[in-house]
Amino acid sequence: MLKARKSKELSPEEIKNILVRGTNWIGDVIMSLPAVSSVRHTFPHARITVLAKPWVAQLYRACPDVDDVIVFQSPGIHDGTGGKIRLAAQLREENFDLTVLLQNAIEAAIIAWLARIPLRAGYNSDCRGLLLTHSVKRTRATRKIHQIGYYLEMVEALGFRTSGRDINIVPGNDYSMSARKILTEHNIKERDTLIGIAPGASYGPAKMWFPERFAAVADRLADEFSARIILFGSAGDREKTDQVQRYSKNAMVNLAGETDLKEVTGLINECNLFISNDSGLMHLAGALDIPLVAIFGSTNPATTSPAGRKSVVIYKGVSCSPCLKEVCPTDFRCMDLIGVDDVYDAAKNILDIEQ
Repeated sequence: MLKARKSKELSPEEIKNILVRGTNWIGDVIMSLPAVSSVRHTFPHARITVLAKPWVAQLYRACPDVDDVIVFQSPGIHDGTGGKIRLAAQLREENFDLTVLLQNAIEAAIIAWLARIPLRAGYNSDCRGLLLTHSVKRTRATRKIHQIGYYLEMVEALGFRTSGRDINIVPGNDYSMSARKILTEHNIKERDTLIGIAPGASYGPAKMWFPERFAAVADRLADEFSARIILFGSAGDREKTDQVQRYSKNAMVNLAGETDLKEVTGLINECNLFISNDSGLMHLAGALDIPLVAIFGSTNPATTSPAGRKSVVIYKGVSCSPCLKEVCPTDFRCMDLIGVDDVYDAAKNILDIEQ
């Protein structure tokens, strides 16, 4: 059990206005949401606001445990020292009683201190322990467990009541309407079998399976199930999605770089199956409980496997994996050993069950 250094007990009767400093990346946001639910469970009558970067703000807005989102505009008006001071002044006007720092960097603690939030809680990472009134010692063992547990252990050490490991995301009707508009534009009907594929990963190429193999799996599934295929990703993933399309014999809908997170969330929620590398979109599909085949290479499914009861992980535990490197320094065997049949068979089994 982790230990916390506390200046005082955190009383649900006294704490009415809470700021949660959210994490910065889609996968991290999703894996930290059970901890956000714990904040809600412990302080059921408090107002909970999340401070979040622009590219993940829509995820927090889809979480029923969150009342409001303040956007941390960096890049933008909150850049640099002056920008952080402006942000702290903005937060000071909100009169928060408590901040819970899910993000690990010292910057989060400095901004909370400048905002004069009286109670500041989080891991003692990045030499920020002295800036916190409630500091949780982060151990080596904690960093080896699944990331959902990593965040939950912190709030448990603070004395919060946890409500399980479920991810509380409920996309509203506006998410669905945005998705249906895009699907209609591409002549995809509600009765069509829809498969999403995310062949990119922002961390680096060591997390990416081969485009030609994604294409081969997609073609077999399209033929077997008369499925329509959507390629997902950011603008930075466009090269990978273009490669998948070039290797495929079927026309796909390539949306990489053309949708925002709200639209992506709605679209993934419409999919009958999602196939992805270890990426933020993989975590999003798992959180939405969409049937999912997740492909792992350089990273560790023990710490970052997707949530969701319908998720299947494909991973070859070779001697050098998980190396956690951005680029493979040797022969990329962790991915090379994952064949088309491995992914196709897992996907086919899922669709056979679901249909």
